[in-house]
Formats: sequence, structure tokens, C-alpha cells
Amino acid sequence: MDKTANPAPLGLMGFGMTTVLLNIHNAGFFPINSMILAMGVFYGGLIQILAGLLEYKRGNTFATTAFTSYGAFWLTLVGLILAPKFGWAEATPAAFMGWYLFLWGLFTFCMFFGTLRGSRGLQVVFLSLTVLFILLALRDWTGSAVIGQIAGLEGIACGLSAIYLAMAEVLNEKFERTVLPVG
Repeated sequence: MDKTANPAPLGLMGFGMTTVLLNIHNAGFFPINSMILAMGVFYGGLIQILAGLLEYKRGNTFATTAFTSYGAFWLTLVGLILAPKFGWAEATPAAFMGWYLFLWGLFTFCMFFGTLRGSRGLQVVFLSLTVLFILLALRDWTGSAVIGQIAGLEGIACGLSAIYLAMAEVLNEKFERTVLPVG
């Protein structure tokens, strides 16, 4: 019997908490600050990549692809924000940033199909993340603050769904019964 711990809750928490914090910003409540950037690098970025590598060891191609890709998303997003501030590159125009977000939405939509053999909780995370990326792309393509606020609120819900799923996996395993249902 494999006694290797399940790394998915760690990756889901890295994704979920970082997503909630960034989308509190997207919803217009707070500006981007060092807390969000640090979470993006360390918890959203590095921890998700670590979770992906641990899933690799378990032979889980879907989770390896998801966690390492979204970890890289957070690292590249922070890079896109910081590179112009350090004079390393010009800022990315909003319309082009929309394409970056759209491609992540397309990737997420494709990954959503891999969740159809998983729990409803996982399906909610990936479907809501697809919607989030599309809304953020639309925000950048149109310049609409309203779409940005809607995206922020939807992103908070997406992040909370990942936190719920992570805690369900931890608690259900620990108590050896369904404490939090995932469908």
C-alpha cells in the first residue's frame, strides 16, 4: 500500500488562497501590494510546482500538469508585474495581457474535461477558473472596470472553492469518512 501523502490539498491551498487575495484586488477592494506578490511567488507559485512534482511521483499526470502549470502562471504573472518596475522590460499592454489570460482560460477549459472523471468539487474549481480567466481577458480587451469587478468577485468564489476542496480532502482523509462532501 502506498503511504505517500496526498499533495493535492497543498497545491489547492496554494492556488485557492493566492487566488482569493489577488481577486480581492481585482474586485477593487485593495491595490496590488507586496503581500499579493509574495503569495504569488511562494505559495501560488513555488508550492504549487512542488505539489505538481509530488503528484508526478504518484503518477498523476493530470495533477502534475495542473499544479506545475498554475504554479508557473503565478510566477509569470508576478514577473509581468515586476519586470517593468525593475526596468527589465516594458509593461505589457492591456490588450496583449488579455491574450495571455485568454490562453490560460483555454488551457483551463481543456483541463476541465479531465475533471469530468473526478469530483464535482474539482469540476467547480476548474469551471469557475475558466470563467475567471475569460472575464479577466474581457476586462483587459475592453478596459471595463465593471467586468473587472465581476471577475474579482467570481475569482474570490473560485479561490474559496479550491480552499473548500483542499480542506475536504484533508479532513475526509483524517477522519476516514466524509466530513465535507465533494460530490
